[in-house]
Amino acid sequence: MSYEDMLYLPHHQSTKRKHMSLHDRAAQFAPFAALNGYEDAIEETGRLTEEEMILDETAVAQINEQLQYLSAHVGEHITVSVTYFKPDERKSGGTYLTDIGVVKRVDETNHFLIMDNGVAISMEQIREIEIA
Repeated sequence: MSYEDMLYLPHHQSTKRKHMSLHDRAAQFAPFAALNGYEDAIEETGRLTEEEMILDETAVAQINEQLQYLSAHVGEHITVSVTYFKPDERKSGGTYLTDIGVVKRVDETNHFLIMDNGVAISMEQIREIEIA
């Protein structure tokens, strides 16, 4: 069977529909995600968090002493390293962070340690303070 008779015919143009632009035609073949957010949900499930360790009374007393010292010497620009627990907003657990800098203010009313870089650390979440 030979198709020579159809080979050189002009391309068909519909009289009922407008010609589709190349951009719109390409959009027909774009990837389709049947489950929107599925990849994000899988990634979130796989994201690891750490459990919050509970301090004993001795460690809490030591941190409280260090906070009192820092409160009394705030204007002396003492460099500290503060390790604290930051709870995760989406799932149980969280992560441990360490901030190194100078204590700008000890807010005893709201229980926050304010660092010179603007980081506000909840005193209840502090796990270790190293004073330089």
